[in-house]
Amino acid sequence: MRPLPAQHPAPSALYPGRTFPEETALPAPRPSAAHADLGPDFYDVVAPARFPETVLRYRNQPWAARVGLGDLSDEAWIARFGRFEPLPGSFPEPLALRYHGHQFRSYNPELGDGRGFLYAQLHDLHDGRLLDLGTKGSGTTPWSRTADGRLTLKGGVREVLATAMLEAQGVYTSKSFSLIETGEELIRGDEPSPTRSAVLVRLSHGHIRIGSFQRFLALGEPHNIARLLDHAIRTHMPEVWRDDVAERAAAFLAAVTGRVAAMGAQWAAAGFVHGVLNTDNINVTGESFDYGPWRFLPHFDRDFTAAYFDQTGLYSFGRQPEALFWNLCRLADCLLPLCDRERLEAALDGFGPALQEAFARALFARLGLAPAGTLETDAFVAAFWRFLAESRAPFERVFFDWYGGKASAARAAASPAAAFYAGEAFAPVRAALEPLTTAPGARLDHTYFAGAPCTLLIEEVEALWAPIAAADDWSAFREKLAAIEGMAEAYGTAPASP
Repeated sequence: MRPLPAQHPAPSALYPGRTFPEETALPAPRPSAAHADLGPDFYDVVAPARFPETVLRYRNQPWAARVGLGDLSDEAWIARFGRFEPLPGSFPEPLALRYHGHQFRSYNPELGDGRGFLYAQLHDLHDGRLLDLGTKGSGTTPWSRTADGRLTLKGGVREVLATAMLEAQGVYTSKSFSLIETGEELIRGDEPSPTRSAVLVRLSHGHIRIGSFQRFLALGEPHNIARLLDHAIRTHMPEVWRDDVAERAAAFLAAVTGRVAAMGAQWAAAGFVHGVLNTDNINVTGESFDYGPWRFLPHFDRDFTAAYFDQTGLYSFGRQPEALFWNLCRLADCLLPLCDRERLEAALDGFGPALQEAFARALFARLGLAPAGTLETDAFVAAFWRFLAESRAPFERVFFDWYGGKASAARAAASPAAAFYAGEAFAPVRAALEPLTTAPGARLDHTYFAGAPCTLLIEEVEALWAPIAAADDWSAFREKLAAIEGMAEAYGTAPASP
């Protein structure tokens, strides 16, 4: 492996076209240590790995500004997210979180943060939410078992790309906050070895998983289930609080059910396959996170899988809602010591309606359409989804061509995919579009729509990685991130300022 450079690029090199003034008036961060209040039954205090090199490869400047860390110099950034010097006001030492989980529906009690930890917590300065700064590849913990606690650089690059793309498509996702190359050579069976290493930091709306609850059910500790329930509600969804514990548990399950259903609906509208929908990968806040063998659909395919080891298609594109509901049922199991089965089942009954409603909302948002009546909405959703399934038209291209609805008919007619829209298969979609209007504020005149849709298919990801692996050439990676940023501007999904 070629030696790492002594100096890392300046932020302006990482983000072509964006300016980084030396002096800023950004607001200060609002740190927190709320998770520590749960106590040692919920985590282990750990030490971060010491890396031979720390070369900054990516910093998420918009989100850094939004949490009050945008004015960090590169040196200070590396001190925080490469050496993990404590963030003042948050944890003095990182916390490796404890959890269990079902992996491909086989229960595993030996999970937990094995190559990551909770580094710090701080508030979103835009809306006040409490956010976590969690890591991947930051070293071994008591839950590492025989693993090395490291992350490949390619895995970190893939996660940066996935989160940027999903955010641009309107998916509620964790944010890749920092990627630092660490100078170690790793042996991995699924990559040419030795391969380069990195440490990733993600900004996430909590790391309380369904598997966090499952651990205490397996240990027979209902008092800790109740403590985790109350912490999750107070921290992430205070509107769910009920004074009666049974009502509180049922309201919590209903809220999580709605949030997870919305996540699944957003994935479907994005043509996204997560790949590993184990219970330890489902966050109770309904935020998509932890990206491994993810894929985007080239065209509609219910059986499309992301992981080569998913040989039965358990987590295929078309079965993701089923997998999410199964996981929610496991959360309900954990709440049985606190609430009767009937109320928990009633909460789970909300999954189907929530999925359907969120899916229509996600489709309309992705297509730049104004909300419509129930009949018009249902007719369009059914016609559009049927067309995608039967035509096998390029998935992202169709959303791009028809963004704005019938107002974009002329642009769609000039598309390379125009033949898909000229036949009888598209006629029901065209008819269903007729009563619908373009969403207020849709930027149909944005330069993004004068070009081609931004996509992130697996062959594109491999093409972006190849020059990094061969010649440490990051230009294609940065150009793709710039293209995704332009897509987010066009769709109105770029992060708001603090």
